[in-house]
Amino acid sequence: MASNPGARCCTIGVKHEGEAKGEVKNIGEISTYFSYPEDKQTAIAILILPDVIGHEFINAQLIADQFAANGYFVVMPDLFEGDPIKLNRPADFNIMEWLQKSGPEGKGHGTGQVDPIVTAVIKEMKEKLGVKKIGAVGYCFGAKYVARFGAEGKGIDVGCMAHPSFVDAAEIKAMVAPLCIAAAETDAIFPADKRRETEDILKEMKLPYQMSLYGDVEHGFAVRADMSKREAKFAKEAVFLQHVQWFDEFLKGKRDSAA
Repeated sequence: MASNPGARCCTIGVKHEGEAKGEVKNIGEISTYFSYPEDKQTAIAILILPDVIGHEFINAQLIADQFAANGYFVVMPDLFEGDPIKLNRPADFNIMEWLQKSGPEGKGHGTGQVDPIVTAVIKEMKEKLGVKKIGAVGYCFGAKYVARFGAEGKGIDVGCMAHPSFVDAAEIKAMVAPLCIAAAETDAIFPADKRRETEDILKEMKLPYQMSLYGDVEHGFAVRADMSKREAKFAKEAVFLQHVQWFDEFLKGKRDSAA
């Protein structure tokens, strides 16, 4: 595997202050958060695939709004069918049991449940919402689906990840979308050996890639950082700017226009 399965660090963190500017609407039966750029254009979009706290978490919605403020139409679906994990669950909470047995009818939250959600959302974006290009950013749990849908013909044109969880090496190897990864110094899910494995895979591939390591932060920092801590605040803001720059370069095509 290119990253380990999730653990308690995937569920803890700090709730941020702010008021969401987007709106929640349905794509079919999938509850989805939408945030629009100032010009309301939808041709170039970012699909946010959230961590296990889900699409209604204010931290994730504020990030979506930040991408919209940078000129992107943003779509963030509920990947968990109304069954996300609440922030800061007790230490004895079993995330793997949730993954395998929770959700509607106890079907869990594996690829068999999540793949159809992402497929339906991408189809809606391209066929009904006027989207021509899709960049995707996956946080923790969501990173796996950036990899899966960044493969040939799956719909994601450019990918970003932060502290990925559950990602298989084979999923990275199948990608054709340019990929940017932000990693935490302290991360049992994406530790040094998994970063090394992922880098070794990527350097043998044809796609453009970048991997950045942020010091003095832990798994989940890009979404759930304690903003009262200087190092965490800097890293959270820096990884957001890193992802915007990546999308500007490879999704908006600024590199081509500047050539």
